[in-house]
Amino acid sequence: MTYLELHISDAASNFFLINKKSLLEYRTINCEIKKISGINSFFTSQEEATELLENLSENQSVVSEPNRREYGDFQTNEHLAFRVAEYAFIQKEDVEFVLEPTCGKGSFILASIAQFKSLKKVVGVEIHRPYVWETKFQILTYFLKNPSTIKPEIDIIHGNAFEFNYGELAKSTKHLKTLIIGNPPWVTNSELGSIESKNLPAKSNFKKHSGLDAMTGKGNFDIGEYISSTLLKCFQNHVGIFAFLVKNSVAKNLIHDQKRNRFNIGPSEKLNIDSKKEFNVSVNASLFFTHLNKEPDFTCDEFDFYSREYITTYGWYKDKFVYSVADYDESSEVEGKSIFTWRSGVKHDCSKVMELERVNGHFTNGLGEEINLENDLIYGLLKSSDLKDDRTNTFRKLTIITQTKVGQKTSYIEDEFPLTHLYLNSHKEFFENRKSSIYIDKPAFSIFGIGNYSFANYKVAISGLYKSTHFTLVSPNDSKPIMLDDTCYFIGFGQLKLAQIAHYLVNSELVQKFLKSIIFSDSKRSINKDTLMRMDFKKAFESCVFEKAQEEINDLEIEHWEEFETVIKEGQLKQMTLF
Repeated sequence: MTYLELHISDAASNFFLINKKSLLEYRTINCEIKKISGINSFFTSQEEATELLENLSENQSVVSEPNRREYGDFQTNEHLAFRVAEYAFIQKEDVEFVLEPTCGKGSFILASIAQFKSLKKVVGVEIHRPYVWETKFQILTYFLKNPSTIKPEIDIIHGNAFEFNYGELAKSTKHLKTLIIGNPPWVTNSELGSIESKNLPAKSNFKKHSGLDAMTGKGNFDIGEYISSTLLKCFQNHVGIFAFLVKNSVAKNLIHDQKRNRFNIGPSEKLNIDSKKEFNVSVNASLFFTHLNKEPDFTCDEFDFYSREYITTYGWYKDKFVYSVADYDESSEVEGKSIFTWRSGVKHDCSKVMELERVNGHFTNGLGEEINLENDLIYGLLKSSDLKDDRTNTFRKLTIITQTKVGQKTSYIEDEFPLTHLYLNSHKEFFENRKSSIYIDKPAFSIFGIGNYSFANYKVAISGLYKSTHFTLVSPNDSKPIMLDDTCYFIGFGQLKLAQIAHYLVNSELVQKFLKSIIFSDSKRSINKDTLMRMDFKKAFESCVFEKAQEEINDLEIEHWEEFETVIKEGQLKQMTLF
């Protein structure tokens, strides 16, 4: 049968058919259900009980599902929930109190009841009312089928996890060995706000960002992270376990912020799951597992959830936040500040007009138009996908470079390059429709990520989109420097040998180990300027031997090696920016 849009098991249906008269007084049926299952206040009003009574003879129908996006709703299948509860049981089999703050259809609660025979109290909170009922009926069904199982006191509460008073619950359960378990929403507050969801926490700067950070992107946070931090703060002094399925970014941030929060938790584990298999979504996710009421720990061991194979230990080490403590321990001598400023490439946000290909002596744009242009402002262009080889001086695409520095006036183009101006001006609507605020009040056809460094003949470049820490040496084509787009990072040199030595250093075993030790490969942009600026070229240079470098770099002479040494020493002394 169905009730409140959900299917009720035959066992539960038969129970209510047998007890139809008791439904006329909801307190009476509540007492009977309490004896059987331990659930407090199964019905909260007579209207609810009467509605069930009226539906006992109606046909079944399909359960309506909520907007997955609004609730960040990825319901955990029974098998995964059982394995998570089983893992918790292995760690602590005498759990007395289970809390699931976003209990959904109750998979974790049921798995915990089945695992832990020492349970005394269970609390589940769920905002979607049909799920509250489904959880209650699932629990009732379980105890109807397993009548000899010990029955804890159970409260399944229809409410918002962000408004629930966890502090009071923590006080009242302080004496109980605790398991906090679940799968909080995999969504950010800005995503929920964009669809006008009411399933949001009260506006707060819970990470305590200051100034501009609090107003911009860093003010955005993951709902699962918010709930996790709130619960760890409230229950950190309980004896027990915390086990949440979360996005990998949440597991990373919980350990990162542990330096500030200093919650009484540890040791911690991150067990990677196959979210495509478990939830049919392409999200990097894991089980974040930690112990409560422990000395604050600042690292986390990462494993595969299914094989338990060890992967790495990440977290705070030598006062740095790193992905691999072991690799960082062996390569931290490279930690410092790069004297070469890593730059991102050219940004124009107008690829259909600004990016070209050369076909049969003509230029072709992204609109399929054949055009004639002067060659002067046209440069070869490399994107992240082009930085695969060890070195290159070829390109697939070309781009128009309208400025030599940000903000430069572009009126000169009309006088000096009339064909280029005619072409750009005929497509000015594409430039005017660029959404980024960086183009407001800037000269016509403006670009960004441009400066004298862009015109360096030799560049040591890396993709900012991919996970590889491989660097490519980019040389000029037909005496003209090749540009990189804004998905790439690079440092520039005027001399080939200096560029070759820098390229050799960043691809050296020590520097590669260092980069792999600090880069979280599952981050959205795992390679960025901040990461690259942590490479100290002076330390990397001192770790290398000229003779070995000479084996790798053709025609390398000792004077080239000494010149590079002079450059990096002078750069440190003068705090200069080289390209």
